[in-house]
Amino acid sequence: MDNNEVEVPPFFLCPISLEIMRDPVTVSMGITYDRESIETWLSTSKNSLCPVTKQLISDTDLTPNHTLRRLIQSWCTLNSSNGIERIPTPRAPISKAQITEILRDAKKPPLQQKCLRRLRSIASGNTSAKRCMEPAGAVEFLASVINTTSQDQSSASEEGSLLDIKSPSDDALCILYHLQLSVPGLKSLVAKDSEFTESLTLVMKRGPYESRAYAVLLLKLMFEVAEPMQIITLKQEFFAEAVQVLHDQISQQATNATLKLLINLCPWGRNRIKAIESGAVSVLIELLLDCSDRRTSELILMLLEMLCQCAEGRSELLTHGAGIAVVSKKILRVSQVASEKAVRILLSVSKFSATGSVAQEMLQLGVAAKLFLVLQVDCGRKIKEKAIEILKLHARVWKHSPCIPSNFLSSYPS
Repeated sequence: MDNNEVEVPPFFLCPISLEIMRDPVTVSMGITYDRESIETWLSTSKNSLCPVTKQLISDTDLTPNHTLRRLIQSWCTLNSSNGIERIPTPRAPISKAQITEILRDAKKPPLQQKCLRRLRSIASGNTSAKRCMEPAGAVEFLASVINTTSQDQSSASEEGSLLDIKSPSDDALCILYHLQLSVPGLKSLVAKDSEFTESLTLVMKRGPYESRAYAVLLLKLMFEVAEPMQIITLKQEFFAEAVQVLHDQISQQATNATLKLLINLCPWGRNRIKAIESGAVSVLIELLLDCSDRRTSELILMLLEMLCQCAEGRSELLTHGAGIAVVSKKILRVSQVASEKAVRILLSVSKFSATGSVAQEMLQLGVAAKLFLVLQVDCGRKIKEKAIEILKLHARVWKHSPCIPSNFLSSYPS
């Protein structure tokens, strides 16, 4: 639209985009915005404040301003000779009543798959329609679909059926994730007597790759708002399947979501032990060996440091042939966060699990030399303090070793 030489009436402009409104809508306090701009604002704003008045928008229903739209369209027509294009009449957005009707039809088995595909299309695009789905009862319906089909999917997989066969739960999972559920909506999923969590565990175990990814993405969101007792009572199988998702490396997004999920869960109860017994330490080391992504490396080291706070975790790290080597290698190579976590892991080992042979192995792998480098570069006071502590703990074995460069010996901490 070329309107550089035409003076546009100011009330035709959206207060957010400062462009001519194509679909003007009015919020509850009487301010009019372009639909796309205010929907994006509401979906990304944490507190839903009106951009103009800074007041809380308690009622997020958007009322079409047909009078203003017609004025804008007439003005565009009058100025067509100046290169102004007429704005087409927008299609009416999907209403809560229409969503309710689709949900009602979806409960009829012959129509379920078709209705789920329709809901999936809505959830992946239209912001206003997406906001209608949760109050219309979509969360409860979609959870019930996943609960009733995940068990069947598991049985079919055990009998040798193909994992890539589409099931209703696959669409339902995709829809639930894309709905960007409210905190009460997420809490309702966790609170369903653990049935829904167990259904998602089955999806992680037997579902197609896409559904396994959506399952962990949804679980991450759910357990960010869960109560401590709901976290403590998670079963061993849950951790086993989460670790398997890490092992399978379904996608970068799924891997990072699973790492964040486990970081959130492991401090509670015996969850750290459950993760270790599920093989998490070995899987994390293997991931770290091939990882080139900064954020993923940081998350792996965060979780590994958490698991190495207990004897079982340190034992698994030392048992793996590449455990100490890969942790040491990441120091000063990824980020300050990664370096701090890696040094913390080495400190845990040095304090509580360092036999003579472990100290000798660390020396041969160049850990001491790496720690001296930490002392020489600008990498933060906390990291340096921990590096000094490790060097002091192993002074008897390391101080006179030929493995340490002679220029470092003069600065060995005493």
